[in-house]
Parts: sequence; structure tokens; C-alpha cells
Amino acid sequence: MIFDYGHFGDVVTFDTTFRTNKECRPFGIFVGFNHYRETVIFGAALLYDETASSFQWLFETFLKTMCGKKPKTIFTDQDAAMAKAISLVMPDTYHCLCVWHIMQNAMKHLGHLFKEGSEFSKRFNACIFDYKTEEELFTHWEALLNDYDPLREGWLPSIFTLKEKWAKAYIKKVFSAGMRSTQLSESLNADLKNYLKVDLDIIQLFTHFERVLDDKRYKEWEAEYNCQHKLPRLKMKKAPMLVQASELYTPKFFEEFQEEYEEYQGAFIKERSISALTHEYIVMIFGQQEEHRVTANLEEASATCTCGKFESYGILCSHALKVIDAMDMKLIPEHYSLKR
Repeated sequence: MIFDYGHFGDVVTFDTTFRTNKECRPFGIFVGFNHYRETVIFGAALLYDETASSFQWLFETFLKTMCGKKPKTIFTDQDAAMAKAISLVMPDTYHCLCVWHIMQNAMKHLGHLFKEGSEFSKRFNACIFDYKTEEELFTHWEALLNDYDPLREGWLPSIFTLKEKWAKAYIKKVFSAGMRSTQLSESLNADLKNYLKVDLDIIQLFTHFERVLDDKRYKEWEAEYNCQHKLPRLKMKKAPMLVQASELYTPKFFEEFQEEYEEYQGAFIKERSISALTHEYIVMIFGQQEEHRVTANLEEASATCTCGKFESYGILCSHALKVIDAMDMKLIPEHYSLKR
């Protein structure tokens, strides 16, 4: 687990919803994604309660075990005690809230409005997943409150005070490996139920937990075997960047990069502003209305897009690829290859 965390501990999801014994004590699990986007378990702890002091002890102990390395980003539910402990122990770690739990709370507090497919739920979801700038978010949020004025008091404004922890306008700026929820932990909880029972003692508990851990590692070995013995399907065999990516990325990430590369074929530069070292481009995809601003630095061979795809996920977006091609670069610059 220490070895896995050393490679993939930049993004962690932590959850305590699974209770394993007759006293219903919380069982906390630290989980992440590996390079095959398979679930990887970093650690687990049987807690006495869910107070801020217990979480503080747990996070301090976990980080000490992991040689002091702190995650860049951590996902949790909306537990106040957990949030307090994270701010004390990991003040520089970006704390994100699980959007699935936010949805559940929305249904609980706004059930009469928050029905699947309702106009309100569509607009609320857009605030979480769609709006990429703070200006867009604030404009549409205020419009939402204007149309549903009675909701200006209560749960809705309280969740907006935590917007930096769930809105795309903010989350896109931090590395999240594609996570937006603690569903990795939720999925693991389902696996645990196949092994763990309430009458187990602590030795039996962790013996059975090892079985779950072995299952996850076996899936990684399968993915490793397939990676070594199955060549990726190149759609454009004479594209140097795709050939490079097929050798650089694991199959899952190569497929996603190839999709971005395909989309870039339909990208065009609408505007450009050129200075000595820095060039700015407005890039659009044919048939789409959204504009993306890409800033290119010739000296650093970099292209940074406002969509935040690389910063949050780790692969270049189609908009940045268009600008890289305009800079006459045919290979992925080395600094765009994440070691994880």
C-alpha cells in the first residue's frame, strides 16, 4: 500500500460509510486510481467514532505511515468533522466534496424540485458540471435563485458557500485524475460486503480485508498482462504523436488521448494574438459554439487551455493539440507525460 501510494497518492478518496461490526464502528478506507484506472487501496482503519479529533489522529497516522507525503487532492462527503481535520493536518491539500453526496442532499432538502429530468435539477447540475468560469457560475446561480426565490434561505445558499469544493469552475484547476465523487470507496464498500460480517473480531476483519485487497491487485496484474500482450488500435498509423502516445500511455489513457486527437482534427483557430514568446489563441471545434482560450509559450513548448483538461486529468485536450500543431510540434512535449 505504501508503494502504491507513492505512485498514485496524488488523488485520494476517503470514506467511512461502511460499518463492519456489531458496535457499528466506522471503517475508513483510503482509495485512489492507478495507471489503468483500476481501484487501488492505500490504507484502512477501524475507528471508534467520527469526531474531528479521531479524524485528525487518523490523517496524521496515515501520513506518517506514508513517509509524510500529502495528497494534492482529497475527496470526501460533506462531514464537518472530517473537513476540520483535513484543514488542520493537510492545509495545502485541495479538499473536494463528493458530487454524488451533494445530489443526495439536494434530493433530501429539495425533493419536491429535484426530480430526475426537472428544469431545476438540470440547472443545478449545470452549476456543478458545466460552467467553466466563475463569472458563468455566479450569473447562472443568481438566475436560479431569482427563479426560485423561496430557496434563498436554507440548504441551497449553504452549499454555495462551499462552491470551491464542487463547482467545475474551481475543480478544473486542480489535479483530480477524473474523480468527482467518493464512488471508488462506495464501490469498494460493496466488495467488502461479500467478505465482511458484523460478528468478526479485529483479526478476522483485516484477514478478510486482505482478500479484497488481493482481488484489486489481481485486476491490476490482468491489466498489466493485457497491456504487454495486446497492441493498441491506432486509427491513424502515420501520425507521429499517436504512435508516441501508444508507447507512452496505458491502453485506457491511450484510448482517451486518441479521442482528443480525433476531435482536434475538427478544431480551428478563430483568433490569435502573437507576442515575442507568448501566443494566445481562441480555438473552437467545428459544429460547437464554445470558445477555448489557449496560451502557448514557445520557449517552454507549452500550451495551456482554459478547459483545464491536462491540469485536472493529465492528458492534453483537443484545443491544446491544435495549438501544438500550429507551433509545428509533432510529438507530445516531455513535460506533458505524467509519471503516474
